[in-house]
Amino acid sequence: MSLLSLGSRSAATFAGDALVLGIAPGAGDDPATLVGADLPKKALSHLGSLLAALEPSTAVGSTTTVAAVPGVAARRVVLVGLGGEEDDRPVTEVLRRAAGSATRAAGDGSVALALPHADGAGLAAIAEGALGGAYTFTAHKSAGGADAGTGSSKRKGKGKGSDTHGDGDEREITVYSSLGRKDSPQDVLARAAVVGRAVAWARDLVNTAPNLLYPQTFTEQVQQVAAASDASRRLEVTVLDEEALADGGFGGILGVGQGSTRPPRIVRLAYRPARSGKTPPVALVGKGITFDTGGVCLKPPASMTTMKSDMAGAATVAATVVAAAELGLPVPVTGYLCLAENMPGGNAQRPGDVVTMHNGTTVEIIDTDAEGRMVLADGMSLAVEQGATRVIDVATLTGACVVALGPKIFGVMGNDDDLREQIAVASARVDEPSWPLPLPADLRSGLDSSVADIAHKGDRWGGALTAGLFLQEFARTADGETVPWAHLDIAGPSFNEGGATGHLSKGGTGVAVTTLVELLATQEPTTKR
Repeated sequence: MSLLSLGSRSAATFAGDALVLGIAPGAGDDPATLVGADLPKKALSHLGSLLAALEPSTAVGSTTTVAAVPGVAARRVVLVGLGGEEDDRPVTEVLRRAAGSATRAAGDGSVALALPHADGAGLAAIAEGALGGAYTFTAHKSAGGADAGTGSSKRKGKGKGSDTHGDGDEREITVYSSLGRKDSPQDVLARAAVVGRAVAWARDLVNTAPNLLYPQTFTEQVQQVAAASDASRRLEVTVLDEEALADGGFGGILGVGQGSTRPPRIVRLAYRPARSGKTPPVALVGKGITFDTGGVCLKPPASMTTMKSDMAGAATVAATVVAAAELGLPVPVTGYLCLAENMPGGNAQRPGDVVTMHNGTTVEIIDTDAEGRMVLADGMSLAVEQGATRVIDVATLTGACVVALGPKIFGVMGNDDDLREQIAVASARVDEPSWPLPLPADLRSGLDSSVADIAHKGDRWGGALTAGLFLQEFARTADGETVPWAHLDIAGPSFNEGGATGHLSKGGTGVAVTTLVELLATQEPTTKR
């Protein structure tokens, strides 16, 4: 993971590889202008002449690199566009994207960012954007041999998987700020470092090849990361293997995983603050399909190329719980990672099968490629059984949600308006756009089954919504009491199939980690239901 520090002197004295400065459109026909740069006059004059001659783009995230600027100790200066007044995006989103683009454009080596910001939220966006832009995934590159690592840390491989939370080669990132002590810039950067490390781990997990990351090795990674964390004493890992799942009646996840030679797991990762007493936890339930062929309802080959990312929900949950522990957030949090591989083996689940879920509900299988809701339902049932007062599931669940919202926005459904609104507010604060989707009662009849309590899939119309309606059935206690629940469908933004943009490179994005950390930081402990 990159080292993040607060600049203590003038940015002009930074003697590293690259200094990042912001530019915006000039007034009228004037050339682009530097924004918020505290530099010597000769540096300002030189850069002003360059801006007039080069006429660089000031679009958000556009970059122009110049060398040997007089009065600036850094070897290169990266000018990054901050947009103009006509750009209606939030300031934090502009800063996050600009910092990510500039850090990537700066190349290897140390980098400092001197971008304008008015408060701690802006500073956090710069720091988190820079960490995102510095991220690379090198685990499977041959140039580094056996010592090639994963993620931005270039951590050493472990054979079956990689310890993506350990130490390794580090890139130095310095952020300059004019905020005073009352704004606690050091604390802002410390928090950003924890969140950035968590996001990078989630991205590492998503990017790891599926022959190396499967239920057992995913489990081992979680155990390794929890044990190595500074908050290890507040983290507890419990693993339900295939025998424990059978004994516990987890028919949903067992049915999904029965076609694979690699059996499923449910990993329970719990964090409890020191003074939380018997306060029940917020439960996070993550879909962890380490590879999804569709089962016997086989996907077209082109649709499988990104299916190593079908465990992004579980990666998000694991990273969020560890970040919550390292930040010492005030509420207990328990993550349930529902890990399985959906394969078309000789013992694979069939359409028409009926399985019994952990809570006793019988489910008719309609389409084996709608497997995510089955593993989530078992995880949700376990969370409710263990006393969770709020349940949030995170999943790359439906292509229908991508059709509805596109590739950059995740959908939010739920049975509790307050919880859904809290998620919307948190996602907006950290520039991870979400959108509320309904759970229309009229669609519930599409899940009726003549042979079981419920069918697990409706018809093609409103597919994201009927998936949510199915999951809603499992947000209830044994007595039928409704438990506040929200569902995050991250199928679109969890994996960037295109080129690098802003703070995101191609591949796993770690979406929703920052949102959930923000949400948990604002939660109040609740009494036991």
